[in-house]
Amino acid sequence: MSSNTHHLLEDAQSRMADIYEWLEVADDSRHRLGQPKRIHQASLSVRMDDGSLRVFPAWRVQYDDTRGPTKGGIRFHPDVTEDEVATLSFWMTLKCAAVDLPFGGAKGGICVDPKTLSRMELERLSRSYIRAFHDVIGPERDIPAPDVNTNAIIMGWMVDEYAQIERRHVPGVITGKPLGLGGSIGREQATGAGALQVLDMWVKRQHQEPGDLRVAIQGFGNAGQHFARLAHDAGYNIVALSDSQGAIYSEEGLDPAPILRHKNRTRELKGMVYCDDSVCDAAQTQPLSGDDLLELDVDVLVLAALENQITDANADRVRAGAIVEIANGPVSTGGDRVLQDRNIPVIPDIIANAGGVIVSHLEWVQNRMGDYWSGEAVEKQLRRRLEREANACFNLAEEKAIPLRTAAYIQGVGRIVDAMAQQGTQGYFNGHHG
Repeated sequence: MSSNTHHLLEDAQSRMADIYEWLEVADDSRHRLGQPKRIHQASLSVRMDDGSLRVFPAWRVQYDDTRGPTKGGIRFHPDVTEDEVATLSFWMTLKCAAVDLPFGGAKGGICVDPKTLSRMELERLSRSYIRAFHDVIGPERDIPAPDVNTNAIIMGWMVDEYAQIERRHVPGVITGKPLGLGGSIGREQATGAGALQVLDMWVKRQHQEPGDLRVAIQGFGNAGQHFARLAHDAGYNIVALSDSQGAIYSEEGLDPAPILRHKNRTRELKGMVYCDDSVCDAAQTQPLSGDDLLELDVDVLVLAALENQITDANADRVRAGAIVEIANGPVSTGGDRVLQDRNIPVIPDIIANAGGVIVSHLEWVQNRMGDYWSGEAVEKQLRRRLEREANACFNLAEEKAIPLRTAAYIQGVGRIVDAMAQQGTQGYFNGHHG
């Protein structure tokens, strides 16, 4: 088990004690939110291209469905564990409530290094996952989506496998699909675009301008790539980028577009040069380690990789003026405390990266109604919901003089426990209406 995921749920749950101090929460609700509602595990047997058989551990965890069918991505990663998937499902529960979506939270994962598989092996594995968990997912029960190392193509294989088992088209069972299979315009860039919108709102509140801010981005996957590109176009000065292979830094700033083209050719950022077709110009960049990037003196540090990147072991070395969490849980509870003591604000994941699940909800709605919207219509609804919910979080933090994460949790947990209370609590059944 990865050290980054060991006892991850326990660490995530430890934040709830502070939240309960701000809310009147019945013991019933505390018990229900203290553990996942369902944990499903399977062993996926896949025939490899060389004829051998490999078995991959896989999970689907449905944390809470009080406010609606559960929702959450599926990640393929060699360090995936049950504890990690359960924790991610907990965060999804809070995230959906924090932005007022009619969903509960879920998550899925397969313990695999997808970079070692051929495309045909990857397809067999993806379809095997749906065969294993077909009975516990569905458009009114649990709706998967892409996550780390999964994408629209993989979702397309999965929705097709579900349709073959059902013997009917059920596009609403999975979101993040290719457009031709019922996907939504805007879904692929939604997480990065939403994170930039939230950052823009926060920057405006600080009476700052994007062009004056130096930004370092850890993680150059789907969300990080789109955020970097859009932030650069919006005038932010991107000075550092990293992926799992390495990091690069330029005091003068980086253009993410040619970097992405280079990464797609070489799968790494090391030795980065700016290349456009046959014309290549050496960029004034220097390589960094991933740890070095986290400790750069920048205005904004964007965490778009994996969980527990900043902990109590390294938070005292962070020199960023503010942190944006695009990844799920990149700052541990201990790291949070250190950053709070140092007055470094953290824009929390359940608000900052909610753009993906918001557009997933829009995709689900389009699938269910059998009609599809323009990119402008999707973007308008995304921006409207994020503006409303992020501003509510920011306002609450200012009003109560509390960290942004605490405000976001109060916003999400408050909605969940209100829904639970409407089902009846101990106080109600004892005649006290509590």
